[in-house]
Amino acid sequence: MNQTPTISWRDGHLVRDGEPYRILAGGLHYFRVHPDQWADRLLRLRAMGANTVDTYVAWNFHEQVEGEFRFDGWQDLEAFVRLAGDVGLDVYLRPSPYICAEWSNGGLPAWLTARTAAVRAADPDYLAAVDAWYDALIPRMVPLQAVNGGPIVAVQVENEYGSFGSDRAYMEHQRDALRSRGIVELLTTADGTTSDMQVHGSVPGALPTFTFGTGVALAEQLRDPADALMCSELWGGWFDHWGENHHVRSAESMVGTVDELLAAGGSVSVYMAHGGTNFGLWAGANHGETIEPTITSYDSDAPIGEAGALGAKFDALRASFAPFHDGELPQPPAPLPVQPAQSVALEPAVGLFEFAASLPEVGRVTPLPQTFEQLGAGEGIVVYQARIDVPDGATLDVDGLHDRAVVFLDGERIGILQRGGDVSLQLPGGARRGELTLVVENLGRINYGPLVGEHKGIIGGVRINNRRLVHGWRHRVLPLDAPAATGAPGADGVARATIEVDTPADAWLAFPGGTKGMVWLNGFLLGRYWEIGPQETLFAPAPLWRAGANDVVVLDTDGLGTTVEVRDQPSFGRTEEFIGS
Repeated sequence: MNQTPTISWRDGHLVRDGEPYRILAGGLHYFRVHPDQWADRLLRLRAMGANTVDTYVAWNFHEQVEGEFRFDGWQDLEAFVRLAGDVGLDVYLRPSPYICAEWSNGGLPAWLTARTAAVRAADPDYLAAVDAWYDALIPRMVPLQAVNGGPIVAVQVENEYGSFGSDRAYMEHQRDALRSRGIVELLTTADGTTSDMQVHGSVPGALPTFTFGTGVALAEQLRDPADALMCSELWGGWFDHWGENHHVRSAESMVGTVDELLAAGGSVSVYMAHGGTNFGLWAGANHGETIEPTITSYDSDAPIGEAGALGAKFDALRASFAPFHDGELPQPPAPLPVQPAQSVALEPAVGLFEFAASLPEVGRVTPLPQTFEQLGAGEGIVVYQARIDVPDGATLDVDGLHDRAVVFLDGERIGILQRGGDVSLQLPGGARRGELTLVVENLGRINYGPLVGEHKGIIGGVRINNRRLVHGWRHRVLPLDAPAATGAPGADGVARATIEVDTPADAWLAFPGGTKGMVWLNGFLLGRYWEIGPQETLFAPAPLWRAGANDVVVLDTDGLGTTVEVRDQPSFGRTEEFIGS
């Protein structure tokens, strides 16, 4: 096998075939785009003037159950890489076990963080799991390297490690894990524009690169003059949390930074070129003063919109990248068709309490409530139930609520508790013995910072009057399949609708009057909606629809609407100009 990487660096420049070279990349994640639309998005990226597609590899997307590796269907990474090559793009592969990416747990499997506190470090248990994952992944990527005739020209060792840790042995292990398994191509790291981040995030043998929204001058100051200048994530837009504004960045602002970087001789990957969607419950969360869950859309105000729409940013980048190509750039694909707008009735099927109580119990009765991890649950909802003695005028207090609970007493809805807000409430009625039910929702596993890997559910205990612990807990776990239960309809809970479609095409779904729910289309979990916004529509791509009747199921924990609207364009809600630092 050829042991000479296709791209290397010397004297401050990337070199390919003996000539100075620029990587002009755009972020596009296969796990955020329906496989039937991979080709369309890659062709748009190529037409934008990119010569490379940049994708993370989401470990937890491939190994949801320990030891069960999936590389078929939506998880067919090899097919995505080959497809990129077929349309004329190189691949910048970022398989570091941790990816951040506003993705659940930063890509780390929940089964691993359930038992391992020292993630992203030279902890034997953690490294054993990483090595097993790489034993499954890397041999599939080796034949797809450019030295072997494939499109992979660069591979990332770790992701923004300098803002997380300082374990040199771990970074060396990650570098050696790639090389020893046959990765020959250019290795990189990626960190922010501070000396501390660069020092702790870099490792000998890998090109240090930068991540920033505006930071070309700082990057030039920080880099070793012998190293090529590259921004592995130039933030042309930004993601959104529930309850915030939709973040946008003007085309002029974005391309100004891109042009500054190119003028300095640098290479670039625009993050994101196409954001896509956090389908299912894969959206992660950040943590400031409290948890900040990420919305379902990952549009990120990208040059190629969530459904493939092209705008001013696409045109600006195409103009900036064009001079670095021989000949004219290819034309982008035609816009994809969308469904005409319509509205159908949303029919309540069963109230939340009755539905929650109908789920099968899992495990045994335990003295204290079990976490999601102890129950083998990754995302979604766990129902906690116990018999309690209620004194007159008592309060209920929950320790370590991760993240949100709807509380029922004897089947009566009595309140909502939420991490960072109220985690205590008054129990109504007089003294009695009653049945306590807490419907606890994981709002998203933290994907960045020291709290990556934290557990979900009720982490501590439940107390009466801030004193006496409640013992004797039973647990029920919500399957992530579309709920099929029926019973007494309620103001909250499960509802259904049927949408007739002549020809499957892209569409957006809205739930006016709905409060906080999960949505399934023909059995596929699209994601969440929440009245606090900013996102107002859920993207429903054409491959999920069928000609004729389509089934929509909603589980709203707080209050159902009465209709489902099919819309012909998205609505991301109120906006604000924002540039990541």
